[in-house]
Amino acid sequence: MNSAGNGQMVRPSPPDWVELMARFFAYSPGDEGSVRVFFAPGRVNLLGEHTDYNGGYVLPAALEMGTWVVVRPRADGRFRFQSTLFPGFEVVDEADVTENLTFRPEDGFANYPRGVVWAMRERLQMERGGDANDVTERLLGADMLFHGDLPHSAGLSSSASIELVTAVAVNGLWELNWSAPDLAVLGQRAENDFVGVQCGIMDQFSIAVGEKNQALSLDCGTLAYRLVPVELRGHLLVIANTHKPRDLADSKYNERRWECEQALSQLQTARPGLRHLADITPQEWPDLARSLTNPVLFRRVRHVVFENHRAKTAPALLAQGDLAVFGEQMNESHRSLRDDYEVTGPELDALAEAA
Repeated sequence: MNSAGNGQMVRPSPPDWVELMARFFAYSPGDEGSVRVFFAPGRVNLLGEHTDYNGGYVLPAALEMGTWVVVRPRADGRFRFQSTLFPGFEVVDEADVTENLTFRPEDGFANYPRGVVWAMRERLQMERGGDANDVTERLLGADMLFHGDLPHSAGLSSSASIELVTAVAVNGLWELNWSAPDLAVLGQRAENDFVGVQCGIMDQFSIAVGEKNQALSLDCGTLAYRLVPVELRGHLLVIANTHKPRDLADSKYNERRWECEQALSQLQTARPGLRHLADITPQEWPDLARSLTNPVLFRRVRHVVFENHRAKTAPALLAQGDLAVFGEQMNESHRSLRDDYEVTGPELDALAEAA
C-alpha cells in the first residue's frame, strides 16, 4: 500500500477488499502478482480560502477518507479507467500515452487521471530532451479501478485525491522516483491545463505531503511548507456536509480568479513589482485600497489580504494551544467569504451560524 505522503500518513479503514478485488479481476483478468494498490487522502482546509492562487498562505489538513486505486500494468501503453463511484462508467483510451491524450467532457471523472498521465508524460519527455523514443521505452499503460469514500462535490478535494493517487501509482509503475511535491505540481497542471479549472496548488500539495495529526502551513507563492502539530485538547473539528453540490468547473471559481487578476493589474500601477495580492499586508492595505475604484474588486482583495494574514499567523495559535482565538479566526474567515468573496451560500451560512 502506497500513499501520497512522505511521512506517517493517516490509514483509513479499508474498503471491502474481497468485493473490490473480485470486481477488479472481473474487469482486468490476470496474474494477482502484478496487481498493486495505492491510496491518497482527501483534505479539509482550516484557514486560507482562495489565497493559494493569490500567492498566499493556506492551512489545510489531510483526511482519513480518500481514494484507493487498484492497478495492473499493461505492456501496450494504453490506460483503462473504471470507478466504483460511477457504476457502468468505463473509459478506454484509444490513443496510448505516446500519442495525443485529449479532454473529453463525456468521459467525466476519467479526465482527471487522464490529465495526470498527460502531465507526467509531458514532463518525462522534457526531461529526456524531447526524445520520443526514449520516453516511449519508459511508459507503461495500466488498468485502473478507483474506489473512494469522499463525498462527491462536497469540497473535500475528491478530484485532487483522484489526481494524486493516479500520480503516485504511475510514478511507481514508471519508476520515476519523483518527490511528493513534484507530484502535487503535476496534479495541479493536469487540472489547470487539461481539465480547465484554474485551481491553486493547495489541494494537491496538502494531499501529497500531509501527515497524521498534522496541519500543513504552505506558502503557495514559494511552495515552502512546514507541518504543524494539531492538539485539540478536548475540542473537536467537525466537518459538516451542506449537501450543496460543488463543482469548480461550473462554480464562481474561475470568475473569482479573473477578478483577482484584474485587481492585481490595477494595484500594480500604484505599487510596481507587486507579484501577488497576498503580498499586501493588513498595514499596507488602507493606502493601496485607494487604487481600487470598483467596489467588487475592493471586497475581493480585502478578503485575500486578511484571510492570508489569518492563515499565516494561525500556526502560532495552534502551537500555543489557543484554540479559542483560532476558532474566532475561523469565524472571521467565514464572514469574509460570505460578505467580501461571496462564495458561501445559504446552506453553509446556516450551518456556520448554528455552530
